[in-house]
Amino acid sequence: MQLTAGQVAVVTGGASGIGLGLGTRFAEAGLKVVLADVEQPALDNAVHSLKTRGYDVLGVGTDVSKAESVQELADTALQHFGAVHVLCNNAGVGGLFTIPLWETSLKDWQWTLGVNLWGVVHGVRTFVPLMLRQGADAYVVNTSSIGGLTPGSRIYGVTKHAVVALSEALYLNLRQAQARIGVSVLCPSTVRTNMPYAYRNRPPELLDEVNAPPPAAERRASERVYQRAVETGKDPLEAADMVLQAIRDDQFWILTEDSSNVDILRRADDVVQRRNPPVRPAFGG
Repeated sequence: MQLTAGQVAVVTGGASGIGLGLGTRFAEAGLKVVLADVEQPALDNAVHSLKTRGYDVLGVGTDVSKAESVQELADTALQHFGAVHVLCNNAGVGGLFTIPLWETSLKDWQWTLGVNLWGVVHGVRTFVPLMLRQGADAYVVNTSSIGGLTPGSRIYGVTKHAVVALSEALYLNLRQAQARIGVSVLCPSTVRTNMPYAYRNRPPELLDEVNAPPPAAERRASERVYQRAVETGKDPLEAADMVLQAIRDDQFWILTEDSSNVDILRRADDVVQRRNPPVRPAFGG
């Protein structure tokens, strides 16, 4: 798909990290940008920063786990800009790096699935029909993780594997319908973001006495993951550059590093050879 000035891009999780990187690169390419995020102060700062550079940017407070909030996002984008040509379902939460599945509370599942998976579901169900009605070239990018292609990663990996499967199904469905909508799935490795501290935005109604606030081991793991991202992670703008090029090339898979290729291939071979999954340290351990 050609990215041209005047097109409209909607990016969820757009207040920081990869989302802000995407919004910045779309704006620099001449697109009108709608940044959506649940963290209003950070969203306001991001929008202000881009507007001071002369870009046409709109911020919309959005909780992607709620269908009605995503619908309001779409309605607002259409009211302001008249169309949506690119959707990046990028909002996500991490954490729960050390807690085994059987100790993961129901509210942990509701929070993580609500953002990481249902956020993508709501985005697809809301924006793809309007893109189809527009009849113009359009594109959907769903953010998964390298943890969506490799074993493990606790509850986080469960949600990210689901995003990969959803994206593959969406790609096939749209091709079968001969729609003018492309699809990519972004599977980043380590990127410099605040994702390890996503629990700062956890809704009060999804807090419980089991795992929130996070226990000490979980907080230490989050700190280790964050420090690793700061020291070795890719700049979010670099990841965004890869996404924009993938859109232009109609490239489905977007991996930010080659370092996990061995693990991806080994997992595929384990499946074919019926080998048990490898036992690995918990992510952040």
